[in-house]
Amino acid sequence: MGRYIQQNESRSELQQRLDAELRAKAAAKAKQEGDPMLTNNAPDGVDDAAYLKGTKITTTLAPVWAIIAVAAVGVFIYFIIRVSQ
Repeated sequence: MGRYIQQNESRSELQQRLDAELRAKAAAKAKQEGDPMLTNNAPDGVDDAAYLKGTKITTTLAPVWAIIAVAAVGVFIYFIIRVSQ
């Protein structure tokens, strides 16, 4: 059993080494080709966050506004049903 676990661990190390080599090759190729989407280190692929300029963070009252909106739609539907009877 111990030998089987040791075998699996050595495979994962080999896989990790291969993965690191492939990533390095892909990064080098992307850098050589000059593709900005592939060379970007940002997880979302955005180079510049200028589109966020002028926006603000959602407050803690957002769920309250959502409940108010759902209640308003419910009241509107209630009035429509009452008028149509």
